[in-house]
Amino acid sequence: MPADRPSAHGPRRETVQEHHLRAELSRIAARQAGIVTRRQAEACGLTVGAIRARLASGRWQRAFPGIYATFNGPVPRDALRWAATLCGGPLALLSHESAAEVWHLRDETTGCLHIRVPLTCQVASRPGLVVHRSARAEQARHPSRLPPLTRVEETVIDLTQTARSIDQAVGWLSGSCERGLTTPSRLLATLGGRGKARWRAELVDGLRDVARGCHSVLERRYLRDVEVPHGLPTAARQTRSVVNGRSRYDDVRYEQWKLVVELDGRMAHPCQTRCDDRWRDNVTLTGGLAVLRYGWGDVIDRPCLVAAQVATMLRHGGWRGSPVACSPACRVEAE
Repeated sequence: MPADRPSAHGPRRETVQEHHLRAELSRIAARQAGIVTRRQAEACGLTVGAIRARLASGRWQRAFPGIYATFNGPVPRDALRWAATLCGGPLALLSHESAAEVWHLRDETTGCLHIRVPLTCQVASRPGLVVHRSARAEQARHPSRLPPLTRVEETVIDLTQTARSIDQAVGWLSGSCERGLTTPSRLLATLGGRGKARWRAELVDGLRDVARGCHSVLERRYLRDVEVPHGLPTAARQTRSVVNGRSRYDDVRYEQWKLVVELDGRMAHPCQTRCDDRWRDNVTLTGGLAVLRYGWGDVIDRPCLVAAQVATMLRHGGWRGSPVACSPACRVEAE
């Protein structure tokens, strides 16, 4: 800006117009978490030399080429999100893991920023920025959130398409619904709007299971691999009860036969967690219900043996049915 050029007679006083332009740049930066583009800076009167001077002095720093943080020190995550979308151009949206952070679909942040752009956009991925091209960029845009990002349903379906496994993909579906961010019907409609989708049939099945009350991948695997194929009675899921003034939810409850099945999908079990689990089990037992607790290895590697144990406890509770073999090799009836 002209005011940055010293004269032989000392600093020149800026004009009213220059003052207004400087104020406008400050307002733009404030709206964008301190981030501005080169085009925005030049539109507000800064010359290329003035921008370079700010960068050289450390007053500004470069987030991406042509994208600047108008402050020094660490760049916060919200500022980086703005920098990513501005780098992608006016039609760019935060997407995938970066949109998941904003929607609180995940509790941790990832290193790279992810944006979605139209197919015709020329911006390329670069260190720290992953660019996804899509014909649905505009339809996916949330109508009011800033910085621009994909709607929560679009974000979830995006994440299912980059998941490493179908279980991880279904985990995004169940997790988003468990957190109250969306519903199975909305996700199903969004999935239906995709021309191509990996694991479409499996995702549709997963959404049906979520609608039936499965709030985790392990609960879905129990339903799909243990309960249904072995002819066990249909359980209630995520049943709420109040114990000592505190709400608790049982993963799988066979109320009529006084049995609760707890499914623990955590990979690690710190001491406090084990203590809490024992306390929950003891409270359940004192309430007159038996408790069986299973983890990933049980449900995925030994579903027939799990079904046999559950059937045995159901019979103790008065169930008059019998489990059925899920395959010629299944030994559920022999256990």
